[in-house]
Amino acid sequence: MNYSLISLEIAVALLGLGVLLLDLWIPAERRRSLGYLAAAGLTGILLFSLNLSATEAQFAFGKMYVLDALALFFKRFFLVAAILVLILSVEFSDRFQAGVSEYFSLICFALLGMMFAASANDFALLFVSIELIAITFYILTSFLRGRQNSLEAGVKYLLLGGAASAFMVFGIALVFGSAGSMGFGEVAAKLKASHELAHAPILLVGVLMILVGLGFKIAAFPFQIWAPDVYQGSPAPTTAFLAVGSKAAGIVLLLRVLFTAFPEVVSHWPGLLMGLAAVTILYGSLCAIPQRNLKRLMGYSSIANAGYLLLGFAALSHAGSAAVLYYLAGYLFTVLAAFAVICVVMKQTEAEDISSLAGLGQRSPLLAATLTMAMVSLAGVPPLAGFVGKFLLLKAVIAQGAANHCYYWLTAVALVGVVISIYYYFNVVRAIYWSKDATDISPITLTGPMKAAVAVCIGGMLVLGIFPSVPLRLAEAAAKVLQLS
Repeated sequence: MNYSLISLEIAVALLGLGVLLLDLWIPAERRRSLGYLAAAGLTGILLFSLNLSATEAQFAFGKMYVLDALALFFKRFFLVAAILVLILSVEFSDRFQAGVSEYFSLICFALLGMMFAASANDFALLFVSIELIAITFYILTSFLRGRQNSLEAGVKYLLLGGAASAFMVFGIALVFGSAGSMGFGEVAAKLKASHELAHAPILLVGVLMILVGLGFKIAAFPFQIWAPDVYQGSPAPTTAFLAVGSKAAGIVLLLRVLFTAFPEVVSHWPGLLMGLAAVTILYGSLCAIPQRNLKRLMGYSSIANAGYLLLGFAALSHAGSAAVLYYLAGYLFTVLAAFAVICVVMKQTEAEDISSLAGLGQRSPLLAATLTMAMVSLAGVPPLAGFVGKFLLLKAVIAQGAANHCYYWLTAVALVGVVISIYYYFNVVRAIYWSKDATDISPITLTGPMKAAVAVCIGGMLVLGIFPSVPLRLAEAAAKVLQLS
């Protein structure tokens, strides 16, 4: 057994346990510093990961675990997300009644599940990794246990997440019963060899039930009902990690399942994928219009962005999959930039309404510019990362239009969603600079690590928007491992 393949996961697990143990000896007033220690440890792991190469796929645990370009791309993605979320958590930690160290360690354990999800090559590891992510988030969402909305968010996420897991387990059982295997590669080989098996009703039902579980993870319609309430009730750093890390884990598993395990099935489902993408975009965009709570707005935004990501799946091409990876990279920096500002503003105003942003341009020009850039990027306006990501997704969809004219209609729906999103994202910008409801114009000070996190997010949005060639090549190399044309 080559344990060196899981060296990153081992390091993350040891770091999470180390944070818990250090909590026993560190005075209560200094435990916030453990968040910085965990972030520094993950930074070291990220730097170590840059030395790893995955030009050829390497397997472990009976081919249940794979280390390839796609896995390495997402492991680095998750590490960057966790580092930034830990810095946000330290900023937010004075709102926790107790258990600050446990919060930091749970982020590490959620990260561990995400990293295993990136390398899942078997339905058993897929389920274990999803459950590790889910269980940690059940706790993280209700961590502000003194607040009713936080407990409500935790209960809703637990109940609906448990139902989604049940669907997934039943789907996996049906697939195993039909194909006689749990490995993605083995299932794909059997489906390719047998036309009857690839169209067997029991197997198709199993695939659909697995999609229910993964659709819940990415908040795609009609499995999105939990997102706004959970986003609103959770602590801001938890919401940020849900929006970025948990969604990306669902995306990588969806890529693996659809294009590694079931390419013979999915090739006949472009209509289903197009329909899911279109309805998810419209639902998220239209429901976001009346929202006044910032975190709830980000919840509906997350649903709409799940729809845009599904455009890449619907394209059924390498270009579409590469666009999904690129879009996720831009989404990482954009969403974490927004939540960095939300964390600081909530700490200052004790409010989550958009009106609480009034006067932010005077109180902190840096935070005002950061949130403005995040909203502009999410709206898909050049020259930021969100524009290039949406452009690549739409380009991949339009390229398939010659073979199937429905792709042109899907493009039109996506463009309608972009136009709608400009309205509600720019409502936030208007509140920052032009609202006359400001009651507090005292300056906001930022810690050094928080300034660094904000700078990284701004840099990521700008680099991915202005210099897309290098990150796009990385995304294309990672997407090559999928069985697409």
